[in-house]
Parts: sequence; C-alpha cells; structure tokens
Amino acid sequence: MAMDKTYSPTDIETKWYEHWETSGAFKCGKRADAEPYVIVMPPPNVTGSLHMGHALDNTLQDVLVRFERLRGKDVLWQPGTDHAGIATQMVVERQLAERQIDRRDMGRDAFIERVWEWKEESGGTITRQLRRIGASCDWSREAFTMDEERSAAVLKKFVKLYKDGLLYKDQRLVNWDPKLKTAISDLEVEQSEVDGHFWHFRYPIVGENGKFIEIATTRPETMLGDTAIAVHPSDERYKDLIGKNVELPLVGRLIPIVADEYADPEQGSGAVKITPAHDFNDFEVGKRNDLEMINILDENACINDNAPEKYRGLDRYEARKQIVADLEELGLVVKIEPHRHMVPFGDRGGVVIEPWLTDQWYVDAATLAKPAIEAVETGKTNFIPKNWEKTYYEWMRNIQPWCVSRQLWWGHQIPAWYAPDGTVFVEETEEAAYTAAKVQFGDDVTLTRDSDVLDTWFSSAMWPYSTLGWKGDGEEKTPELAKYYPNSTLVTGFDIIFFWVARMMMSGIHFMGEVPFKNVYIHALVRDEKGAKMSKSKGNVIDPLEFIEKYGADALRFTLAAMEAQGRDIKLAEKRVEGYRNFGTKLWNATRFCEMNGIGGSDSKAAPEAALTINKWIIGEASKTAANVTKALDAFRFNEAADAIYHFTWGTFCDWYIELIKPVFWGDDEAQKEETRKVAGWVLDQILVTLHPFMPFITEELWHGIKEDRAYDLIDASWPEVIDADEAAVDEVNWAIRFITEIRSTRAEMNIPAGAKATALVVGANEVTAKRITDWQDMLARMARLEKAQVVDVAESKGSAQLVVDEATVYLPLADLLDVEAEKARLEKNLGKLEKEAGGIKGRLGNERFLEKAPEHVVAEAKEQLIDLESQIEKMKAALSRLG
Repeated sequence: MAMDKTYSPTDIETKWYEHWETSGAFKCGKRADAEPYVIVMPPPNVTGSLHMGHALDNTLQDVLVRFERLRGKDVLWQPGTDHAGIATQMVVERQLAERQIDRRDMGRDAFIERVWEWKEESGGTITRQLRRIGASCDWSREAFTMDEERSAAVLKKFVKLYKDGLLYKDQRLVNWDPKLKTAISDLEVEQSEVDGHFWHFRYPIVGENGKFIEIATTRPETMLGDTAIAVHPSDERYKDLIGKNVELPLVGRLIPIVADEYADPEQGSGAVKITPAHDFNDFEVGKRNDLEMINILDENACINDNAPEKYRGLDRYEARKQIVADLEELGLVVKIEPHRHMVPFGDRGGVVIEPWLTDQWYVDAATLAKPAIEAVETGKTNFIPKNWEKTYYEWMRNIQPWCVSRQLWWGHQIPAWYAPDGTVFVEETEEAAYTAAKVQFGDDVTLTRDSDVLDTWFSSAMWPYSTLGWKGDGEEKTPELAKYYPNSTLVTGFDIIFFWVARMMMSGIHFMGEVPFKNVYIHALVRDEKGAKMSKSKGNVIDPLEFIEKYGADALRFTLAAMEAQGRDIKLAEKRVEGYRNFGTKLWNATRFCEMNGIGGSDSKAAPEAALTINKWIIGEASKTAANVTKALDAFRFNEAADAIYHFTWGTFCDWYIELIKPVFWGDDEAQKEETRKVAGWVLDQILVTLHPFMPFITEELWHGIKEDRAYDLIDASWPEVIDADEAAVDEVNWAIRFITEIRSTRAEMNIPAGAKATALVVGANEVTAKRITDWQDMLARMARLEKAQVVDVAESKGSAQLVVDEATVYLPLADLLDVEAEKARLEKNLGKLEKEAGGIKGRLGNERFLEKAPEHVVAEAKEQLIDLESQIEKMKAALSRLG
C-alpha cells in the first residue's frame, strides 16, 4: 500500500485515536510484573471545554505516559472530571432562569435531578476534546468526583476527620458572595482596582467634651458594626486615650480605644475603626482584644436587625449613602477623598464579596500541614522547578483553618444531622445518625440534615487515592490502591499549588500514610504571542481546537512541548504551530522517499551491521539523540527533549543523511544499497518511536505506512536502547557536514549565484583532513556546489573569501564569480543600515520614559528586534572580514 502523497492530519488523527482506544492500548494492568508509572489527570470541571491551559497540561502528561509506556512500564493515566460545585450550579440555574424558573420553587431534589440530567447531556464535552488532542489515558477507569464510589469515600473522609477532632464547626469570617448566597474560597475571589473614596469621620470621645478621634474608611456602611478603635501602642498621639471609650455615631454604642500593632501610625490619622464581623484583619484584632463581633449584614448584603431601625433592609450601597448623609448632618464628616483601591469580586457571581461572620465547617489545616511540609523538606515529594517549594512552604506555614462548607445544593451534602437542641451527629448515613441520637434522646428524636455541601476541593483532594477504590481508613486496600499508590508524577499549573496540590498532600499523608506523588511538575502559563495573559476581555484567547482543525493535534502538541522551558511562560504564536506542521510534512516526505527506494520499517531493536561510514554515522547519531531525549524527559526538560528529536529528524536525517545516501541508490553496488535500506529503515523506526510521545498520530501512521505487516502498533513498541557509536565515523561525517555548511553559508552571505562553482583551496590541512577531502571529493563538490576541493600549501587571499574548518583555512577565489569590490560596497551599505536601525532601538531601550510608559509587549518586541538585528550585523561583519 503506497503512502498518500501529502500529509493531512485530519485524515489520520481520529482514525488512530479510535483504534488505540478500542484496542485497549491505554489500559493499565496489561504488564502485570512491570514497574508502575502513575499520573492522575487534574480533573477538569464537568462544565468545561478545552482551553490552552488544558492543552498544555494534558500534552505534557501524555508525553510522559507515552514515553514510560514505550519504556515498558505498567502505565496508569487516571482520567476523570470534577463536579465543580458553584460553576455547575450556575450553569443550570442560568438555563432555568431563561425559562423563568427559580431553583427554590423546584426544591432541592428536583433541582439536583436537573443538574444530573445536564451533566449526562453535556458533561462529556471536555473529555471528547481531550481525546482530540491525543490524551492516552485509561478511559475505562474514568471517574467523577460525585459518582457513587467517590461520594462514599468523601463521606468516610468527613466523618473520620470529625471523629479525629480535625474537622469542626465554628463562627468565623468567610468570603461571602451575596449573589450566589454562599461562602467561596480565596481562589474564587478576584481583586480588581476600582475608583472609590476615603471617607474621614470623627467619633466623639466619651468624657472629653468636644474631643474626637478621626478614622478613615472605604466602606462607611460597616461602621454600624464597629466594636473598637485601634491605635498603635507606641503612637504618642493616642497614649492617653488607650482604654477610653468613644460613642459610635448613629448607633450610640460605647466602644473602646484599644492598643494594637495592626494600626499603622504612618497611615491616615493612625487610628482605625475595627469591625470584626466584616473585615479579615479586624477579625484577628477582635480575637486578640476579646471584642464583640456584630454582624450587620444579611445573606443578601442588606442591613440586618443588629443595626438601628432606620437602616434595616437597605442594600449595602444604599445604606452607605444614607449613613454618609446622616453623618454630614451631624457635622462628623471631616473630608471625602477620591481613592483608587483593590476590591474583591466573586469570580462567578461578578459582585463585590463581603467578609461575613457565619457558622461554617472547618478543617484543622495547620495540623494536617505539618507532615505535608516535612514530606517536601525531606524529599519524599519533589517540586520541579525547585523554586515552587518556596511558594508551597509560604502557604503551608501560614495556613488558616480551611472552610469546607458551601451554601449550595449541587455537591456532596454534609453528613451532619442536628437534634432540636442543636446537638450534632456526624455519621456516614442517616440510620447511623439516628442510632447515635436515640442513645442520647430516646426513640422520638427528630433529626434535620445540614443543608450545606462540601467545597469542591474537599473531594478533589482525595483524587490520587479515591480513584483507586479507597474504602476508608483501616479497610483492606484494593489491588489498584496497593499497586498504583503513591502516584509517580503530578503535572499541574502553579495557580493551584495551594488549592489542590497542598490539599492532596495533606489528605494523602493523613489517610494513606504516605505522600500521594513523588514528583510535582509545575508548568507555566500559555500567553499570547506578545506575552500578554489570555483573557476574554482582551479578545486574545486562542482556542486549541481551532489550531488542531487547522494544523493538526500533533503540531499543536509539539509546539507546546518545544516551548515548555522550566520556569518560563509560553508565548504562543500561530507561526510556530504552522512551523511544526511543516516539520510533520518534512518527515512525511522523507518517509515517502524511503518507501520509493525500497526502505521499510525494521521491527528490530538491534542496529543493523554497517560497513559504510555514512551508515555507521547515522546509527551513532540516532542512538545519541534517543539518549538525549531520555535524559531530558527524565529531568522534565520537555523543550530540550523536543529540540533534540526535532534537530535530528529535520537536520541530521532529512537534510543530511537522505542527501548523503542518494549516490548509493544511483550506483550499482547492491550490497551497499541493501545495507543502506536496512540502516535507513532502522533509523526511521528509531525516529518514529522517539518522536511518538510528542507527535503520536503521524508517527503511528508512518509506522504502519512503511511496513504493513507490523507485529504491533507503535504505541506498544519499545524505547530505543543506547548503542555504542562508531566515534571515528561520527567525527568524519560531522567534519564533512561542517565543511559543506561553512561553504554554503559563505556563498549565501556573498550572494554567489547558485550556478557559479568555485574551487575550494584548503590550506593547513593535516593528514586526516587531507584524506577526508580525497575520500569525500564527489560529495563535497555536489553538496557545496564546488568545481572541486583541493589541498594546497598556500593560497592567494586577495579576492578570496576565507573560512575556517577545524585546523584548516579554506579559500574560495571569487574574482571570476562576482565583483568583489561591488560586493564589499553592498555589504557595507547593508551593515550601515542595520547599525542605524539597531542604534535607534538601543536609544529607545535606554530611555527610562519609554520603559515606564510602553506596554510590556512593546518593550519585549523591541528587545527581540535588537537581538535579531545584532545577529544580522555579526553576519555582515563576518562576510566583510572574509573578503579581507
């Protein structure tokens, strides 16, 4: 079967993915005695669709699992999705709102049923898209954070933590979203800069007639809940006032002036109002000073009954206007200043969140964090790049109690039941709760279940072991849990180190007794080509599926891997993706050349016997490349691995080896032809295997394209073994390549017409080089467009271009090929133009005002332009110096 003339990704990618999946190529457990290699996929939201972050994340994981599968390991890449509490509930609520239906009118059970229906209908969008990019995970084991098995595990975890004294109910401040009417995590809060005001008010000091203390606030409405004024203990201005009271205007409550280091003498008046129920810093001051905590807002962010009657029921911003007006009337407003400041918004509800004092369930994260910190300190878990450990330690060493309850309906409902007097019974089932309650209250007790659900991260923290069938503490391990825990590697973005990675560490160590993974690879962000963060508002979001449709999944995957340098964000330009599609075309065409010359796949791990220097050379180079790719992937240096296989495939194999073997096929020596066919087929197989983790589709297609009767698919092949290279052959051919390359570069720089041929005069050649010039004469002449290459004692430098190859100097007499003086003039003119342009850019980059005012991407572009110009200048200077 002849290969198609042209490479068309759309024709091959879906075909091969379906074949792999139906043939069971992705399933774990097929190599019973092999060393396991395990990755869990960060479960994407069931509401989600593939964005470029997912594309990067899953490409890197797939590179690793395909690499380890080829190395003979028992690979488990565990897929699944997250129920994504708030996000999913909002999607369904929006759908209902379009039909004028409110979930509260439906009731909880009917609403949850509707969410499940939606999940079944469209919850698989992202998993279909992950297949499109080539994710070779074991779909037969696909899990969902709210499926039956995971839900049972979540209840066991909650009850165990409660009974271990590590989970409790407490009244604390939370981020409250008044639109969604639920507590949200810090991750779901976005800080935005807005134009607001600083209101300066005077509070009268009790017993000091006509004396006031001045405070400033950006949220006047919260003054109704003030319970103190704080001043710095060493602030001389207020020393005499510490311990005295002020009368809270509009409310009449007496509140103390307390000494606390939170007050900054340099800020404003140095005195700050303290509202413990409505500000996170104030809450801590309140705890330190044993202050009353008065909540003056309801769940809608309207003023509640703890405030004077006049303000009750008013929206927070209406109350603000009214309070400022009333204080102005009392002459207590000192001044109002415009003030630009950061305000917290809920990322989904889109409204300003309120710090709100409520009863919530909390996990004692500080206790759980201790062994999780120690695990990284002792190297049981490694972060790559290592600098992310610092971020992890900072978060973990300053960890606060973790609020795990959410006022939603979609999620794992908290397994807590309340007796009429408020006594709580935490059990896995209602029956168990009643059994416990009856012991205390008798048979006629009625229990009410807690209506809250758990934070999504509570269940995803269990992902490395809940997906392996964890049945609860002390229960017998499933075979999968015994074999595949701990996982080998976790690949994820830096933005969820705390929210997911740290919580998996705490959860895994507490419930499994060992870390959940040995390595955590943290990748950077994918930005647009100018380096700007992608966002819908900027209109610069790149849809990976569009690139896949246009250039194929292989090209996008290779781009992402080739640009994934540790600690550096990816600036994704479409031309890079197009370039790697062209790389696929180059490999396709080279494979067709092989096919047309009777070169087929080898299926042999061992390299063929070779007598020809060119064949010994390519075997050695192929082996070195595979070793370099192996070393780079073992160190998570994806860009270096991609770079090694790219340069070998395009440069060494396609551009050089195929050109260098053409004369063999033009000749009559059948033994040489047969040897070259075997070697070329073996090397092509090595390329396909080594490139497969990056470009799985085209490599599988070519694997079968050059040999129809393969014993197995490429996905099940073996990774190349390192072979001792014939170093003499490697040195000799690499010398020839250097010689040809130098002459080609010189010809291009000097504008020598393509058809014009010179004689290369080689001065200072040692015996080895002299012999090589004789042995390679035909090849050098053909590939460097020379009349011939000749070893001489001396050569005329005037009118010759000069270049150095190792110990020898090569003279190219140009007088008969071009006007040397005119060429010099052309080069000097171009050099002047380039230097002027570079000078202009240097001037801009040396200008402080330009650096301060120009957008980041403009400065970056200028720097890149300068690097490019300086490189061109160096080439021009080199060309001029060659002309003497």
